[in-house]
Amino acid sequence: MSTLVYLGLGSNLSDPCAQLEQAIHSLEMLPDCQILKCSSFYRSRPMGPQDQPEYINAIVSLETNLQAESLLDALQAIEQRQGRVRDRHWGARTLDLDILLYGDEVIDTDRLSVPHPGLHKREFVLYPLYELAPDLMVPGRGSIASLYQHCDANGIERLEACV
Repeated sequence: MSTLVYLGLGSNLSDPCAQLEQAIHSLEMLPDCQILKCSSFYRSRPMGPQDQPEYINAIVSLETNLQAESLLDALQAIEQRQGRVRDRHWGARTLDLDILLYGDEVIDTDRLSVPHPGLHKREFVLYPLYELAPDLMVPGRGSIASLYQHCDANGIERLEACV
């Protein structure tokens, strides 16, 4: 039985638009996964240290037969293939892939927290997620529409074309 999953994608190094496009292509190639929709790309300010470039973010919805931790392993492998280095908390990165929602499951392990703990207060998640699924419910947090309406835009910009 497949599970509907929402993934957050972000990059601010090494041609972020190309990084996201490559990540989407890699997600399309994952076994037991099928991409359903991809949001527009959005430009946003960095979270955490401000001495880094702006981010390009997007959300992908997909159906998968993979268990949550197996999907996490696959996402981390994609990040590594695209040069992800974890040297500073909330630092610059070639690619960040996060499991935001895994069906309506609540997961809290050493490796994975779903719904993603910051989902409800991050404009770079809520704006593209609202674009894809405005009626979506987040376990323990309510509707995406309500979360979106109460979220500060913080300078986020929807891109017509990624340049």
